[in-house]
Amino acid sequence: MQSRELYQHQVSPERYSTLLDEKAERLKSLFAEFSTPALQVFASAPSHFRLRAEFRLWHEGDRCFFAMFEPGDKSKVYEVQDFPIASVLINDLMQRLIADIQTNELLRRKLFQVEFLTTLSGDALISLIYHKALNEDWEAEARLLQTRLGFPIVGRSRKQKLVLERDWVNETLQVDGRALHYRQIEGGFTQPNGGMNQNMLSWARAAADDINARVGEHDLVELYCGNGNFSVALADKFRNVLATEIAKTSVNAAQINIADNQIDNLIIARLSSEEFVQALRGERTFSRLGGVDLSSYDFRTVLVDPPRAGLDDESVRQVQAYDHIIYISCNPETLRNNLEILTQTHTIEQFALFDQFPYTEHTETGVVLSRKHA
Repeated sequence: MQSRELYQHQVSPERYSTLLDEKAERLKSLFAEFSTPALQVFASAPSHFRLRAEFRLWHEGDRCFFAMFEPGDKSKVYEVQDFPIASVLINDLMQRLIADIQTNELLRRKLFQVEFLTTLSGDALISLIYHKALNEDWEAEARLLQTRLGFPIVGRSRKQKLVLERDWVNETLQVDGRALHYRQIEGGFTQPNGGMNQNMLSWARAAADDINARVGEHDLVELYCGNGNFSVALADKFRNVLATEIAKTSVNAAQINIADNQIDNLIIARLSSEEFVQALRGERTFSRLGGVDLSSYDFRTVLVDPPRAGLDDESVRQVQAYDHIIYISCNPETLRNNLEILTQTHTIEQFALFDQFPYTEHTETGVVLSRKHA
């Protein structure tokens, strides 16, 4: 069965505008109690918007194919011959990869999952995941496959990872007429919809401009910064930026991104948001801060892009200490919960919907809050 048959009731570009309008109305209804300003809606490309994808590899005799399952029914397998929500490059690599490994027993045997990571700027990484140990014979064949496909391959199995060339891609985003460079690591978090990410970064930069016009030069603190996606894009809008992230691989990528973009006013510290709060209060010292003098910063704006669980109670209280809050949320429900507290001290000034995942219930939301005047 072709994938188009599986997705035709879901991925319908001709219905995209209607579906987005419905999503916007649901979001406005969810936040109605907060008297939000007019909702800014950022539409996605209706197809080929997703830059990463993963598929099970299904085996039937000597034949294999990419497979997905009926939601809630793992016994019903669908062959995926194309994937209209994924980038054009992913669709091309799917076809070329499956054709190449069909007759290659060494590469095909016990291969159970394939992951693709691509970029707007044309880079790609392919991860092949196996239920077998990967030996020198596999590596030799995989290197030949890598040459034929023209993009790097990573092999994985239980407690084993073989990087044939590199385990990252280079992305270049175009934001407000500037080229921003990012290294994205295999397995690390990246925004899946590159076009929407550019919209989000531009929106955050405009929010920073609006804040700066009112309060003048000051410093930004960011929690949950990942690979520096927002930090890098916002660095030129603030006197200094201090960002925190707990994942070591993300911090390492962020350091590369700082260097690649020639930024000299951004520091990334490997701390959790809770640890950063403790450092700010002087309750603990951390060698990972590298001698940073927190007292020298004039933090008046904070940016948070937390996981689906939202901000914990301690982080909400800390965020309330700043005059201005830029909050990016991947879960409207937890954002709503956080706003019940944040709006006790702050007013919502901007309200945005970023359609990262068209044709799904998932909604990415952005709000900007400023402290209420006495």
